Amino acid sequence: MSKNIPILNAEDIEKMKIAGRLAAEVLEMLDEHVKVGVSTGELDDLAHKYITEVQDATPASLNYHGFPKSICTSINHVVCHGIPDHERLLKDGDIINIDVTVIKDGYYGDTSRMWVVGEGSVMANRICDVAQKALYAGMKVVKDGAYLGDIGAAIQEVVEPERFSIVREFCGHGLGKEFHCEPQVLHYGKKGTGVQLKTGMAITIEPMINQGVWQTKIMKDGWTAITKDRKLSAQWEHTLIVTDDGCIVTTQREGEDLSFLNS
Repeated sequence: MSKNIPILNAEDIEKMKIAGRLAAEVLEMLDEHVKVGVSTGELDDLAHKYITEVQDATPASLNYHGFPKSICTSINHVVCHGIPDHERLLKDGDIINIDVTVIKDGYYGDTSRMWVVGEGSVMANRICDVAQKALYAGMKVVKDGAYLGDIGAAIQEVVEPERFSIVREFCGHGLGKEFHCEPQVLHYGKKGTGVQLKTGMAITIEPMINQGVWQTKIMKDGWTAITKDRKLSAQWEHTLIVTDDGCIVTTQREGEDLSFLNS
């Protein structure tokens, strides 16, 4: 099973760090623009210009299997792959995930984060918080010799006691010189099962968690996935490279505290 999973060498890892840093910088740049009254189309325009002109890089989403924009913007009950447009303005209380993947020198950096626009309800804030804790729990178990099932189990231990559900139709993935490759990283599972991680593998962890049922459905545009019951969904994502005793997080944002990985 693990024979198709690329193992990165030292040069690959350096290039992955650059691509990951650029993806994180796009989210940092967008931070001040995510506010009431802005359209998701404007956010996409800003990101596209920044990636192509400032970073001299390529937005991986644009034209990927026909996806029409440079970022994904998923609001409220949209689970993932929301398409930016100039009509949809952010409102007070919305939650939004922005997912950015940058290609630089042939290598990929893939990351996403949540924002609560304006105040946000108690539930909106809670689901965003639990989704981030779920990502971090999954990241903490990554190291050479760990199993993919360990990641899923750690995520379940955070999410299920909070009475949220974990989306099963979408998962994390391997990446490197490709956008999506083996392995598939499920966000639920059993410790000690699945592919064994090896130093030099690169994966994303990106748990999508729902306020209600885990089931999703795809809208007529062929991309936008929504919760079947139209309740809220939240997701955070990082790109990681497995090391002997932990992981390198290529998409860490400025000021993001990942010291728990060393504790």
